[in-house]
Amino acid sequence: MAGLKEGDQFPPDVVFSYVPYTPESASITSCGIPQNYNASKEWADKKVVLFAVPGAFTPGCSVRHLPGYIEALQDIKGKQVDLVAVLAYNDAWVMSAWSKANGIKDEILFLSDPETKFSKSIGWNLGERCARYAMIIDHGKIVYAEKEPGRDITGPAPRSWQLSGGFSITGLASLSFSASLVDGAQHAPSCSSKGLS
Repeated sequence: MAGLKEGDQFPPDVVFSYVPYTPESASITSCGIPQNYNASKEWADKKVVLFAVPGAFTPGCSVRHLPGYIEALQDIKGKQVDLVAVLAYNDAWVMSAWSKANGIKDEILFLSDPETKFSKSIGWNLGERCARYAMIIDHGKIVYAEKEPGRDITGPAPRSWQLSGGFSITGLASLSFSASLVDGAQHAPSCSSKGLS
């Protein structure tokens, strides 16, 4: 499959892994028990922003990508978004630790894509890692989906890419989000304001 596009249905039987947040497991040294998360079922009646990153605790994802979503979270939720989720190939324990390291309880769902199964199934992977991509799923239907153009995963996303709005959802997590998706301005041909209106 060559990615997902606007108008597609979110695939059936997509199951991720995660460690649910509980007050008892709030410490970063607390492990928790990984559970399956059936995204196809859970998201069938919700509006969801899903963004994927090559890896937890990596420079680009930890310094530039995730913090932008954290900062924009209230704006995102203000657009009738029920859930924001981040996806990476790391196991559920690493994703849980990354959540805790960033002070997130359950405001953003940190999901593991075991064996990069989902990302590979849509062709949006970088070898064994998830590519950087994002999508908005509205009651099971894709209303926005875009993958960052091919690049090396070892460094941070280029500043020009983050700030240009060329990748609208990541723009959501950087300076261009409020301009490209919230206000509907068009900063690049691929930008879309449909998903979060």
